[in-house]
Amino acid sequence: MKVYKVLLDFVLFSVTDKITFFRNIILKLTSNPAFPSPDPTLAELKAAVDSFELAILAAQDGGRTFVSSRNDHDKATTLLFRHSAHYVEKMSNNDETKILSSGFNPTHQPVAHEKAELTVRDGKKSGSVHLDGKSHSKGAAYIWQKSLKENPTLDSDWETITTTTQSSYYLEGLTPATYVKFRFAVVTPTGITDFCAPVTKLIN
Repeated sequence: MKVYKVLLDFVLFSVTDKITFFRNIILKLTSNPAFPSPDPTLAELKAAVDSFELAILAAQDGGRTFVSSRNDHDKATTLLFRHSAHYVEKMSNNDETKILSSGFNPTHQPVAHEKAELTVRDGKKSGSVHLDGKSHSKGAAYIWQKSLKENPTLDSDWETITTTTQSSYYLEGLTPATYVKFRFAVVTPTGITDFCAPVTKLIN
């Protein structure tokens, strides 16, 4: 189950965009059954936004005092809505739909990237590669193979390089500027697994 939090993206908005965003929050929280007792209250939020908007208008002439006042209102109002975001996050129980209904934006969950079954990367010197396989919980050994053929389809098209007890292997002595395919299988207590999908590498 995905866990969503309230995104505090609004802290980076321009002052005019904040006014629009904050008023939408107030509108969305009004009579919203998911958030029955907003904290801060809607009256407090509305009063702060109204004062903030007046301060923005007053600062349009560029006077230092008015600009300073606008900045003070910006900080105070933004802080109130940060508190409101915390309330929404708590009451929503990390539910994306509820967060969206409040007018706030939910965080985007990072996609979990599962480790590739086999990765092949350049070694420290020309003609060498690092082979990194996905470890097997019951793997007793790993059988490594390579092929110089473009489309190896038969077992005879593959040459066994070595067998190791680790799920990685450093191989040297390959011919630079050639394409080599690699694969591996795992030796387990119940037998040998199928070989993984081949990975092609241009040897440097």
